[in-house]
Amino acid sequence: MAVGMFPNRRLRRMRETPAIREMCADITLTPNRFIQPIFVHAGEQDEEISSMPEIKRISINNIRVEIEKIRDAGIKGILLFPLPYEKSKTEDGRIAHEEGEVLEIIRQTKEAAQDLVLFTDLCLCPFTTHGHCGILDGKGINNDATLEALGKTAVAFARAGTDFVAPSGMMDGMVKAIRQSLDSDNYPNVGILSYSIKFASHFYGPFRDAAHSAPEFGDRKSYQMDFRNSHQIFEELVQDIAEGADATMVKPGLPYLDVISKIRSKCMLPIAVYQVSGEYSSLMLAAKQGILQERQAFEETFYSFFRAGADWIISYYAVKYFSGS
Repeated sequence: MAVGMFPNRRLRRMRETPAIREMCADITLTPNRFIQPIFVHAGEQDEEISSMPEIKRISINNIRVEIEKIRDAGIKGILLFPLPYEKSKTEDGRIAHEEGEVLEIIRQTKEAAQDLVLFTDLCLCPFTTHGHCGILDGKGINNDATLEALGKTAVAFARAGTDFVAPSGMMDGMVKAIRQSLDSDNYPNVGILSYSIKFASHFYGPFRDAAHSAPEFGDRKSYQMDFRNSHQIFEELVQDIAEGADATMVKPGLPYLDVISKIRSKCMLPIAVYQVSGEYSSLMLAAKQGILQERQAFEETFYSFFRAGADWIISYYAVKYFSGS
């Protein structure tokens, strides 16, 4: 075949060998861009989570061992979900800011992770008897009463040692209320990673099992975003930035790559993407059935998140990936 039939520029030249491909890769996966979520509970023993393969509720007694695994993998960030005893839950979730097991979990986690960045999820759903993300007003959520509770809880978490609070309840005005509370109580350096763009997703089921936080009635569609909506994302983002968010988040991850890409072009804050429990469990179960290769499947999703414009990835697979276990 005549050479003249081909262009001078042959794209395959730059994919010819593994070494060339490594040199030409736009994105490199490094552990300092990952955040490991962990569930820590007040009980004596670790507990298996049936819907999340290889993930456990870590006993506060074993938190140092868990932190050491994260540190050894080179990961710098932890997203903590502190889980109280079921008997400690109340309708208003006040165990989150009153002295007790929740604040003790945060204290001990930070003591074990002084050299790491501790993000603590800030939502009332794990602490309420009804499982909703705010203070009830009949069968609905009282947005403004919830803001007051979130402010108190943010201050309590800061006092216990968290570096960032991560409000996830999608209450209007939550970032402003939290920022004002932190500043007025002399915690101006505690940051806010806001779940700015959190969709009412079908991929949260295993998490609700893990955190015992499924709503007792109804659903969360009145406060989490409608996944059919592609325009309101900017309203949510702009509002959170104006109210004082230091970083923002898109949740879930893989079904919302378009959203990450859209806000990347408008947002100068760090953007985190949360590969949520349903995404994690789906890939793990498919791998266990031999449908996918586990490590390679997760790796491909990680590259897709960064390619879309994310700065940080929150993934239950982070430690396993970087420890090579």
